[in-house]
Amino acid sequence: MEYKEVYAEWLENPYFDEETKAELKAIEADENEIKERFYMDLEFGTAGLRGIIGAGINRMNIYVVRRATQGLANYIAKVGKQSQGVAIAYDSRHMSPEFAQEAALCLAANGIKAFIFESLRPTPELSFAVRKLGCVAGINITASHNPPEYNGYKVYWEDGAQITPPHDTGIMAEVKAISDWNTVKTMDKAAAEAAGLFEVIGADIDDAYMAELKKQVIHMDAIQAEGKNLKIVYTPLHGTGNIPARRVLKELGFENVYVVPEQELPDGDFPTVSYPNPEAAEAFELGLKLAKEIDADLVLATDPDADRLGVRVKDKNGEYHDLTGNMSGCLLANYEIGQRKAVNGSLPEDGALIKTIVTSNLADAIAKGYGVKLIEVLTGFKFIGQQILGFETSGKGTYLFGFEESYGCLIGTHARDKDAIVATMALCEAAAYYKTQGKTLWDAMIEMYEEYGYYKDAIQSVSLKGIEGLQKIQEIMNTLREKPPVEIAGHKVISARDYKKDTITDIATGEVKPTGLPNSNVLYYDLTDDVWLCVRPSGTEPKVKFYYGVKGTSLEDADEKSDIMGKAVLDMVNSMM
Repeated sequence: MEYKEVYAEWLENPYFDEETKAELKAIEADENEIKERFYMDLEFGTAGLRGIIGAGINRMNIYVVRRATQGLANYIAKVGKQSQGVAIAYDSRHMSPEFAQEAALCLAANGIKAFIFESLRPTPELSFAVRKLGCVAGINITASHNPPEYNGYKVYWEDGAQITPPHDTGIMAEVKAISDWNTVKTMDKAAAEAAGLFEVIGADIDDAYMAELKKQVIHMDAIQAEGKNLKIVYTPLHGTGNIPARRVLKELGFENVYVVPEQELPDGDFPTVSYPNPEAAEAFELGLKLAKEIDADLVLATDPDADRLGVRVKDKNGEYHDLTGNMSGCLLANYEIGQRKAVNGSLPEDGALIKTIVTSNLADAIAKGYGVKLIEVLTGFKFIGQQILGFETSGKGTYLFGFEESYGCLIGTHARDKDAIVATMALCEAAAYYKTQGKTLWDAMIEMYEEYGYYKDAIQSVSLKGIEGLQKIQEIMNTLREKPPVEIAGHKVISARDYKKDTITDIATGEVKPTGLPNSNVLYYDLTDDVWLCVRPSGTEPKVKFYYGVKGTSLEDADEKSDIMGKAVLDMVNSMM
């Protein structure tokens, strides 16, 4: 069907409510807007849905959410696991409670019990709840750190991780197979509750989640010694982290936690930032202002669904330093693995540190330093979760730490997604521990660089919106695939990895070997002088991302090399535009 026909169907079909039809009638003179909303289905990707809220098949609305849930229900029925139920959580975004309830009622209409949180909760707690309740799947209504006009729908499987093969492709196939909106089931909430298919959850899961977080503490002695002295500024950026982050810190004994008042309460408009991303400098403006007023030791920010943590730390001169996701991840990896070794006397022989392919090579150096295995996976924390599941099912491998450059890590295996609440707790613990030694977190960071090397990693993102943008992104990937670079910023390409073709090509010899990872539209170049570049389209936003890393002899040297590399990358992009 052409997009105009689909638009007309939504206006005429009695299945769609009058409010939806009124919204669509209001754009009847805007041909481009109609096309954008109806030229394609909002893609159900390998994690679920993410898009702009509004009426239409290429938007997030109750009908698209119902259809996705019907596909999930059909897949659950196909694998015979209806009796296990599905856990559902949601964040502070517009329409999140409504989308969560629509998903729950669709599941109930299919005879699958929905366990729905009473109010907003962090992503990692949803992951935990799936495992705690023995559910077959989980649904989280969130668009993470996207702008306010977005919302999303993430699907988890029974191990608590976002869906991976074969479940992702199986669910996608079931969603795509639904062509008649009238076949999508729903039911009345009261009837669902009476049938025992709609259960509200809350405090019991919260308490169990908190208990699991506290089990990850290594140095309670350091918290008891310095927890009352450490000054911490925290912002949930109008999202879900406020209550759980403050609760775990308070219960452990951190007495001086100052929450940024303007960003404390949930608000889907995210009024203090253009978009609520702890990677962005603007997310820290209010937090840093408060930190300087009270002379805080560190400033922490979680994104709306509290799976990512942004960090600023103060040095002994009173200056605050921005820790990228690579920096905070490596700092925590070094602390967690190093202190577990110090406390226990040794590390498990099969211990592993897991990172994604676009994450800092400093992680490789840390793993080598401790004599533990370094496992590299595709971008997406679900692949780290997949490795943990493999350890459990095979009985081989011990998870020590896992993280990705996009400000996310997991300490422990209580959840199978990034957990900014446990990361907040661990970073404050580390700060207390180093404080007992007369050190700041920045001191610990510099010591780590001195030991392993001054690695610096960065990213250049090129946003290309709309239909034309998607085409341009594909053109960029095709150009690089067909004509790979031989040199970038004076560094020669040693090998080229194409994860779509499953090849690693040695440039000097021409030898080709497999990547060993699943098929993915990602290109990676190893260069001389410990430099690397990776290119991939974003899985959640209309942009193509260029990740790169260098290694210097000092902070200044690494900064200079990174700047030169960044300029070369942009020049390369501009030549393809």
